[in-house]
Amino acid sequence: MAVTTSPYASDALPEGTVDVVVIGGGAAGLNGALMLARSRRSVVVIDSGSPRNAPAKAMHGFIVLDGTPPSEILRRGREQVRQYGGRVVSGEVTSAESADPATDGDLRFTVTLADGWSISARRVLVATGLKDVLPEVPGLAEHWGHSVVHCPYCHGWEVRDKPIGILATGAASVHHALLFRQLTEDLTYFTHGTRLDEDTRARFTARGIRVVDTPVQEVVNDLNGALAGVRLTDGQVVTRRVLAVATRMEARTEGLDGLKLPMQDLPDNMGRGFASGMAGTTEVPGVWVAGNATDLAAQVGASAAAGALAASHINAVLATADTDAALAAAQDETPTA
Repeated sequence: MAVTTSPYASDALPEGTVDVVVIGGGAAGLNGALMLARSRRSVVVIDSGSPRNAPAKAMHGFIVLDGTPPSEILRRGREQVRQYGGRVVSGEVTSAESADPATDGDLRFTVTLADGWSISARRVLVATGLKDVLPEVPGLAEHWGHSVVHCPYCHGWEVRDKPIGILATGAASVHHALLFRQLTEDLTYFTHGTRLDEDTRARFTARGIRVVDTPVQEVVNDLNGALAGVRLTDGQVVTRRVLAVATRMEARTEGLDGLKLPMQDLPDNMGRGFASGMAGTTEVPGVWVAGNATDLAAQVGASAAAGALAASHINAVLATADTDAALAAAQDETPTA
């Protein structure tokens, strides 16, 4: 699922080579750019304008900003990056790849946008986030981010005490059910073709969780268009006001094939993201990743923190490269005896 945010004024791409291009204008990308700009690095954020949490009315679970609309957090983030000299460019990356190094051997990358413009950078921070892949159940997608939710920590309080249904997608849904049971006493688990062993059924019975094995055919709305329940393949309608779904989470990789970044899979087919090490480092020299593009389960606060950590590491690497270049230049200028 991808929802485009409202358009905003876009900065112009700078000429020449910048220190860092950040691909992705969400919490990880903007916080990384903020740290870099505050370190007097020239930084450009490329933002496609389709953050994962765009459908949600508010972001939760992040102290101080709890309850703030996602669009407002991004607006403030762009403003703060710009006040330190960073640029935020609205656009979609169509290619990103290594380029010939500079004369002093420093790395170079070329990032090209859908409008044909390109920018050269010394380092790249990938913070593209992820996309949630929902089960193909008619009517499910239209309620995504409102009555169809995935995270008990992001949306749980807002749906407390309501009749909630767990639409199972795999083993992760069992854990989902136990977490949402904390929020309501009226919980129904729709196995929807997934396997549920007898031990888990006994545990669900002990917690008062109803299990329905008949597959779900479609989501049913009330006369006002609100989610009212699900229709099963036998025609029965089970009333529910909220459905919780453990989506398959896939890192957004569009336009990034040229970087040749390694990927990693989560267990039980839960998702696929970029592989990374300490501080977002990757096997590709000069490229870092942060946020949901590599940590698929990270919430906004964790993604923002990861962006800051990656940025501090990038700045340290650049500081060393700058010093190496300065030393080499000084030695070249030293007269020989």
